[in-house]
Amino acid sequence: MRQSEQQLINVNGIDLSVHVAGPASGRPVWLLHGFPECWYSWRHQISALAAQGFRVFAPEMRGYGASSAPEAVEAYDLITLCADIQSAMNHYGHEQVAMIGHDWGAPVAWHLALLEPARVKVVCGMSVPFGGRPRQPAINMMRDAYKGKFHYILYFQTPGLAEAELAADIPRTMRLMMHGLSSQDSGSLVQDKPADADWLSDYQDPGSPPAWCSDEAFEVYVKTFEQSGFRGPVNWYRNFERNWERTEALAGRQIEQPALFLIGDRDPVGTLEAYTIKKMPGVVPKVEQHVIGDCGHWIQAEKPDEVNSHLLPFLERHFPAN
Repeated sequence: MRQSEQQLINVNGIDLSVHVAGPASGRPVWLLHGFPECWYSWRHQISALAAQGFRVFAPEMRGYGASSAPEAVEAYDLITLCADIQSAMNHYGHEQVAMIGHDWGAPVAWHLALLEPARVKVVCGMSVPFGGRPRQPAINMMRDAYKGKFHYILYFQTPGLAEAELAADIPRTMRLMMHGLSSQDSGSLVQDKPADADWLSDYQDPGSPPAWCSDEAFEVYVKTFEQSGFRGPVNWYRNFERNWERTEALAGRQIEQPALFLIGDRDPVGTLEAYTIKKMPGVVPKVEQHVIGDCGHWIQAEKPDEVNSHLLPFLERHFPAN
């Protein structure tokens, strides 16, 4: 990966760690990671984008790594997460950007496109589609649909529970998450066991990270969560009601910018969000959608060449580097 520089900036009441790469004169591209990831999950895109002449900004999102990790659940609602990046764009003087997100970073990117239509010129979401504001908080629908059955997001709702399990053995947790979501089987997310069971104890530790994650990269992931723990990241999942309330003004709005959506054909999110993916062109009329073959959830690391083969031409068409 091309060398990046870590900068710690104070924005929106927190310290935000941002890794910056590429020529200072290049147009800015933001890369927003998801859970349980880190800025380094974009390593293959950072190199490619910098080589093409872009100035790349890959933050450690609120709750992760060297960035601040407030304890309060309400410190992690979607509008606050967007405000972190909006404040960071202000800090760097950004007037036009490309916004790219994966997993939880994708909803942040989609909503930044809504909140900042003049500044976010193009947007890309990976693995998590945009379907507009639902009629009720999504967590209510999950509670109805999975009553009495284990669902990882419902399990995450009890403060202290999931983060304790995940932090008990961080390397094991990361190996299980990486392997488990590289498969189309969504059994790791929705399981046939009591709703109050724990999440990962039933799974056999694969012993090593998947082939797409080098030992060096795996160490960066592990150190990220050794530094910050899991409370902040899991708090992102505890704000569905608050997200719904705070996005009322965005109800019915379309994302009008050129948009790109990428998902792996073996990503369990593709099964869980099949309806949203199908209806996405109705709320993102300029979206290009591509399915990456033989690929699970960790799309930008599992299939970096294929992802870059869609991402770089998309940017060249709609947001050229120079």
